[in-house]
Amino acid sequence: MKNLKPYWITVILLSASLVFAYGLTADAGNTMNMSVKDYEKISYGGLLYDKWYSMLGADPQGTHPSYPAAGQSKGGSTWRCKECHGWDYKGKDGAYASGSHFSGIKGIIEYAGKKPEVVHAVLKNETHAFGSMIPGDAMEALSMFVAYGQINMANYIDSSTKKVSGNIQNGAKIYTSTCAKCHGKDGKMLNFKTAEKPEYLGTIANKNPWETMHKLRYGQPKSQMVSMLFLDIHDQVDILSYCQTLPVK
Repeated sequence: MKNLKPYWITVILLSASLVFAYGLTADAGNTMNMSVKDYEKISYGGLLYDKWYSMLGADPQGTHPSYPAAGQSKGGSTWRCKECHGWDYKGKDGAYASGSHFSGIKGIIEYAGKKPEVVHAVLKNETHAFGSMIPGDAMEALSMFVAYGQINMANYIDSSTKKVSGNIQNGAKIYTSTCAKCHGKDGKMLNFKTAEKPEYLGTIANKNPWETMHKLRYGQPKSQMVSMLFLDIHDQVDILSYCQTLPVK
């Protein structure tokens, strides 16, 4: 499948642990009989959901034609799936119910467990306006993610406090042996903003745990960050819980 070679590390890990289906939403149905190629598509689809035009080297112009006038975003960011449907996949009914990312658009959670063909048809409609910008293989991967890659984050993240009730000790073991190589033991090796107003892993994990969870599961577009989908969902939650203990500044 085109454009998937950079993710061979994830594929190897997935092939060694097909039971990663623990990390899929319960509404996704029976995924235990899926092939490694299907898991590969889901992983790739999660990156496309984050920022498909970056992954594909595309350059959509202007604000998305279907983006509501009431929304506060504009330009390229309005073409991101997450910008309308949210990191928790619930759109106006989730973390984006208010604030700077509110658009009034519903989420994609209702499509969890649907046949990818059904999702594919929706993604190709005029409302999404992707046209030929997203090729068939990428559209297929995005459809697979929507159908089988979502989780109900409300089961793990408290919507009012943003806190995650995972096993911090277990999360620390996984983080220090895997994530710390790039993020540092204290999560401050990478600064996502500026020296004057830094934003570290701990900052994001506390401010936007839904985004952190998605990136933990699927990685960061156009980077070497490995998808953690091969881990049991509880291990993933434990990592996020530990990340919330890291320095925020």
